[in-house]
Parts: sequence; C-alpha cells; structure tokens
Amino acid sequence: MKLDVISLSSGKAGDIELPDDIFGLEPRADILHRVVRWQRAKAQAGTHSVLGKSDVSYSTKKIYRQKGTGGARHGSRKAPIFRKGGVYKGPTPRSHAFDLPKKVRALGLRHALSAKASRGKLVVLENLDLADAKTSVLAKAVKEQGWKRVLVIDGAQVNETFARAARNLEGVDVLPSMGANVYDILKRDTLVITRAGVEALQARLNGAQAAAADQGATV
Repeated sequence: MKLDVISLSSGKAGDIELPDDIFGLEPRADILHRVVRWQRAKAQAGTHSVLGKSDVSYSTKKIYRQKGTGGARHGSRKAPIFRKGGVYKGPTPRSHAFDLPKKVRALGLRHALSAKASRGKLVVLENLDLADAKTSVLAKAVKEQGWKRVLVIDGAQVNETFARAARNLEGVDVLPSMGANVYDILKRDTLVITRAGVEALQARLNGAQAAAADQGATV
C-alpha cells in the first residue's frame, strides 16, 4: 500500500510504499487481545500481600482451657476467625507474567500496525527535525495536524531534540522502533512513524520471522 509522507514544517514530502504483510493485514481482535493481556500481566507488580497466621504478632499461649468452657476449642488467638487474626490463604507476592510465543508477539505487532493503517490513523513523517526545537513550536504543529493522543515512533534512535520538545506535551509520546508495542499503539488515537521508523520496523519484524522460521526448521 502507498501512503503520503508529510513534513511537520512544509506539508507533503513524497510518498512511501508500505509492505502489505506488515501494514495491510486484516486485523484480528483475538491476536491483539492475547498480546495485550500478555503485556499487562507482565507489567503487573504482583506485590499484594497479607499477614497469615504465622505472621501476626500474638502470644502463643493457649487462650483458654481445652474443655469445660462450652465453646469451641482454640489454641491460638492468631486463628483467622478472631479479630486481627491471620488471613487464610490470602494473596502473596508473585509474578503474573506468562509465556507467549515470539511468533504471536510479532504477529500482534503486525496486526496493531495494520489496524491503524486500515482506520486511516497512520501517518508517516519524513523525519522529526524541527526548525526550532521548542515545546511551543511542536505544540502548534501538533495542533495544526489535529493530533490529540498520538504515539510517535522513530528509528533505532529517537531524535533527541524532538523528544525533549515533546516531553512536556500531554498526549504526545515518543518511542524508538524497538520500543514499539501493541498496547501503546492501540492506546493512542493516531500512530505517527518516521521513514526511518518504517525501515527499522520492517527489519525488526522480518528478522523475527526469519528467526522463527530457522527455529522451526531445526526442531
């Protein structure tokens, strides 16, 4: 598929041919859902914790005699039924992460990029060079383009002056090509990729596909 390339300062700056196997797929919600769940589970802290029976601070002395009270037999005030007693089978710190095949992760990124392209929410920039690297200048350019919640993906290295100018802009996030991920792409309304970013994403995804093919051949 062919898409116009624009410049932040001077409008149209040519066009670019985007590969259909990355930007022209029919988006699959099930693939995107699996990858987003994997990302969010991996990012979850898992630091939830409670005090169990062995953790609460109480005397270990038997609270009353075993028989003759007419009540239930207890040996410790730490039992879960007592006020301030330990919690029974409460949450403990753990990792929520689970494994997801690399093929599925790469496929999810392809479908996320294709989803933005199919909805007309994909913009390709010539580069991130600014005539005046100031936040006010970038804010004006973003407003003129009509971008509200936008993710900008550059090449292997992010343009430092652009990233500095965008640092204090609400709704504008910048990532290098290796940081591109399904959750961040779907979370924003508009996806902006530089020419260098397109080339880097192609190399990244084609490299992942080749590695997966080689691995499958050796199994």
